Amino acid sequence: MKPIGNLAQNLRWSWNRPTRDFFASLDPQVWEEVGHDPAAFLGSISVQKLDELSANPDIVNRAAELERDLSDYLEKPQWFQSEFNNADKPSAIGYFSAEFGVTAVLPQYSGGLGILAGDHLKSASDLGVPIIGVGLLYQAGYFRQSLTREGWQRESYPVIDPDNMPLTLLRENDGTPALVDVPLPDHRTLYAQVWVAKVGRIALLMMDSDVVKNDEAARLVTDRLYGGSKDHRMEQELLLGVGGVKALRTYTRLTGAPTPEVYHCNEGHAGFMAVERIRELMTGEEHLDFGTAIEAVRSGTLFTTHTPVPAGIDRFDRSLVQRYLAPIEIPGVTTDQLLALGAETYEGGDPNVFNMAVLGLRMARMANGVAQLHGKVSRSMFHQLWPGFDVSEVPITSITNGVHGPTWTDGRLAQLARKHQEPGEHVNTYRWARPPEEGGVSDEELWNLRRELREQLVLDARRRVRESWLERGASPAELDWTNRILDPDVLTIGFARRVPTYKRLTLMINNPERLASILTNKERPVQIIVAGKSHPDDEQGVSLIQRLVAFADQYDVRDRIAFLPNYDMDMAQTLMPGVDVWLNNPLRPLEASGTSGMKCAINGALNLSILDGWWDEMYDGRNGWAIPTADGVDDPERRDAIEAEGLYNLIENTVAPRFYDRDENGIPRNWMEMIRHTLATLGPRVQAQRMVSEYVENLYTPVAASSRVLNGTGHQAARDLAAYKARVRSGWNQVAVKHVDAKVGDVATVGDSASFFADVQLGHLHPEDVEVQLLLGRVTSNDDLSGFEVLAMQAEHAENGVVSYRLETRLNNAGPLGYQVRVVPTHPLMAGYTELGLVTNAERAADNPETHFYFGN
Repeated sequence: MKPIGNLAQNLRWSWNRPTRDFFASLDPQVWEEVGHDPAAFLGSISVQKLDELSANPDIVNRAAELERDLSDYLEKPQWFQSEFNNADKPSAIGYFSAEFGVTAVLPQYSGGLGILAGDHLKSASDLGVPIIGVGLLYQAGYFRQSLTREGWQRESYPVIDPDNMPLTLLRENDGTPALVDVPLPDHRTLYAQVWVAKVGRIALLMMDSDVVKNDEAARLVTDRLYGGSKDHRMEQELLLGVGGVKALRTYTRLTGAPTPEVYHCNEGHAGFMAVERIRELMTGEEHLDFGTAIEAVRSGTLFTTHTPVPAGIDRFDRSLVQRYLAPIEIPGVTTDQLLALGAETYEGGDPNVFNMAVLGLRMARMANGVAQLHGKVSRSMFHQLWPGFDVSEVPITSITNGVHGPTWTDGRLAQLARKHQEPGEHVNTYRWARPPEEGGVSDEELWNLRRELREQLVLDARRRVRESWLERGASPAELDWTNRILDPDVLTIGFARRVPTYKRLTLMINNPERLASILTNKERPVQIIVAGKSHPDDEQGVSLIQRLVAFADQYDVRDRIAFLPNYDMDMAQTLMPGVDVWLNNPLRPLEASGTSGMKCAINGALNLSILDGWWDEMYDGRNGWAIPTADGVDDPERRDAIEAEGLYNLIENTVAPRFYDRDENGIPRNWMEMIRHTLATLGPRVQAQRMVSEYVENLYTPVAASSRVLNGTGHQAARDLAAYKARVRSGWNQVAVKHVDAKVGDVATVGDSASFFADVQLGHLHPEDVEVQLLLGRVTSNDDLSGFEVLAMQAEHAENGVVSYRLETRLNNAGPLGYQVRVVPTHPLMAGYTELGLVTNAERAADNPETHFYFGN
């Protein structure tokens, strides 16, 4: 049946419940056995069964109906085509990521980065945003996690068969597999074939090095995610970046899809895509020079950083990168010139290191973090790339992550909301705050559903714990207790994520006796369900899991706390809707964003979290609780103890009492009020559609506009910008602020006029090459400026190589104010005045007056 095959091949089924329900109805037993995988399902049912299905008119008609719905979804104009009317919007975006978490059926993710990338593609599909995803197809994905008898993590790597997955091999017009190639040291070549996954309207290109044309070592380049030696990681990242650009070119050539105007580098793993795009431009018809090629490439590149910790950045020995970049032949460009793009040539950097995040930032027109706090942390973290500027001016903005609602909202909750939805009301704006008398969902309905979701989680957890103990070597006869662990009527807290040390998996057992007393409280019991994988090479993370499991194994608490091995998307889709409270306790501010709590929120769970990542900006006092942080305490053990105590106090004295405070009908009204508030106000804010639309409006569109200009006919704009930058760099050492002065009243008040003057030596540069800026702001106790505004001064006249500047303004703020004069490069084609990282500040000298003045009293 062709319609059924079409439905199975498009991964939209992973977030389209009617399609999944249809497959489940065909043979529920087989559907469960294959892990809800339509492609595997069709490969597992017998020919006889297929013939029976094909002869059933109800099934045939339903399949045809669903196929029409899919076709309508793929073809009709969406938000990007019909509502977003900016003329500069991109024709296409290439989205490069080392991992993509679209569905558990396609295990190409390790954690939040991959899940975010998958949600990004799905939401782009829903909005009609023309993205093409680019990644790798790992033969064993990340790893399957189980436990030893003693509770240590054990890894295994089941090999996937792409021929039995919802993937299509990209082929040349003659039918042969399309291959991309990447040169390697020692005169070797790495080849990869390209698999295409259909994610709704989005094509996801996944490169696979397991091809006959490769030698044995090259065939293993895409063996597993984040595994192997530094050489292995380098080869993976070259394939992702260099090979990814070639895969894009091959795909657009064979399918007629538009060539991307924007190249989105999702974390530094794909940074080498800039090298390949430079090579293309320098060896193409126009034979651009190196500087011009860099400007053309930068103009269309967006870089997103996901890590707030230096240890999370890929850093390679310079000698290793030199070895791998040397075979990439670009006429007129030395390997040292390419190495300079990622070199840590700044104060505190290591000259022997090549930094992939630095490469990403240097080669990007725009850059962003993934939450407001993370943007602030990133500006501080990468401040040395822009020396001389204030941290607040570092050109890294932020767009807070979101989650794909249709994927992560339990179908029963969505169905309940739709039951009370007004005609035409958008699916993501359920009016949960509406009272029942006005057609809203009643407390009773919502509470009963939440209990049903909790019960489903408890049953799933019991099954997983039993299966885990069987793998740990227990006999079925001694596992009867696993049928009684947890309770569908007990307050349930969830904690699941990757297990690096900063996420503090074991903070909850900082005081084991205290936690045990909370779990076993007879009047207000609490239960915790925990899951998470640690990278096999992270010995500390692995030991944290063992400590947690050892605590959970204790007889007196094992019915109130469970560790579920092999955390993946499949588990998450039961875990997140089923918990009452989601716990997150990273070491602030080391959580970039964190989206697991968002998945819980859209299902009516409340967050109990450190004010970090997305929670820092979205916590409002009514949608959950903020765990107190011991900021400023340097001793990590003492800090953990203080914050654990705060966590225990919140659970014991606030969270549990509110959950168990029931009225005569058994409903916790205050708890329900928090759930309703969360669904109504937080639900829409954490949607990935909001996130993707912000990327389109604030990043993709301006990047596309600059790309269009600098990659125009003849690349003349890129040539002009490159020539300008070369001239400014060579002459900047001659720029100096010779004198500054100000005229303002002895006792200045708000609204008073003030005049500022500066004499600036420009050397061989011209006034139009620079902007002389006045920084006007508050004076801190350290005699620095804070919260300053930047005002452009105007050139008045030049004499003997010195240009005089003047600014008249009114004073808008009270308090101790100060000013500073500086010179920065300016050009209409630059993204901003910080782009070159050059600034000359006025020095306080004998001929410069004191640059502070004060208001009022």
